[in-house]
Amino acid sequence: MSWPRPLDPFRSFKVKTGLLVVASLLLASLTFWLTSQWQFRFALLSALVAALVVTQVLAHGMTSPLREMTAAAKAMATGDYSRRVRSTSRDEIGQLATAFNQMAEDLEAEDRYRRELIGNVSHELRTPIAALQAVLENVVDGVAVADRSTMMSALAQTERLGGLVADLLDLSRLEGGAVPLRRATFEIEPFLGEVIAQASGPGRSLRVDVDVAPAGLRAVADTARLHQVITNLVDNAARHGSQNSPVRIRIRVRADPQSGDLILDVHDDGPGIPDADRSRVFERFARGGAQDGGTGLGLAIARWAVELHDGRIEVLDTSGGCCIRVALPQS
Repeated sequence: MSWPRPLDPFRSFKVKTGLLVVASLLLASLTFWLTSQWQFRFALLSALVAALVVTQVLAHGMTSPLREMTAAAKAMATGDYSRRVRSTSRDEIGQLATAFNQMAEDLEAEDRYRRELIGNVSHELRTPIAALQAVLENVVDGVAVADRSTMMSALAQTERLGGLVADLLDLSRLEGGAVPLRRATFEIEPFLGEVIAQASGPGRSLRVDVDVAPAGLRAVADTARLHQVITNLVDNAARHGSQNSPVRIRIRVRADPQSGDLILDVHDDGPGIPDADRSRVFERFARGGAQDGGTGLGLAIARWAVELHDGRIEVLDTSGGCCIRVALPQS
């Protein structure tokens, strides 16, 4: 059962202290006046007891947030971030309690993210390491021959490990704010050609249809970060789309002259992303229900790189497949 806090509506702790003193004196004076017919010592004792009671009632409501914060801080020291402080007061201590609750929520979210990160990274690393170990054990035991096919299998697992480590490093840099933006003006079509060529790589041929209008369109962005965004979006579209259909990239400038955003759409003809998953598909390790061997980090990295540009990234409603739109301000 929580005690009442009659002084919570007041916005100043000093005002509360003054009211506490005034209330104590008034009640002591009233009690002394009512008991004035008694012997002096009993009247004085009654006034002091009345003042002490009202002081305890009012002071309890003033200081209880501090006691609650002390208890919650001790719980946090043991790893319990679920404790919250009652923050109904409107004075400085109430503001402190509100800030304390926000800090507790942030710490709880970070602790949950840390636990999920450890679990997800362990799961992601376990599969390629186990596959690579199996290949090498077979070669060492003489069960398999170290021919081109066997080595290609081992190389594929090694590349998957390297890709996961690179994604984690990029994500860590983006979240830590250690990636400064170096904006530059460049022409879109040659830039896209370079990105697609590097994304294809040896042994992997990507079919990408590029539609940029008007011809010679130029953009203002950090080319390294935009390269990262487009590479991840194209890789995601290629993995989910049909092998018989190309990934389609469409780039325009928003018609609104006040915004002038660069609009980049990446479209595939795959199964699409369910509505229930669209709000979390850009979170770390979220795969939208797909089990295609991806790390679940590509779209999270794309989102952070877009947000570094003060841009937006979203999944559009389409009649078929999946279309992810990136809007980058050009001012």
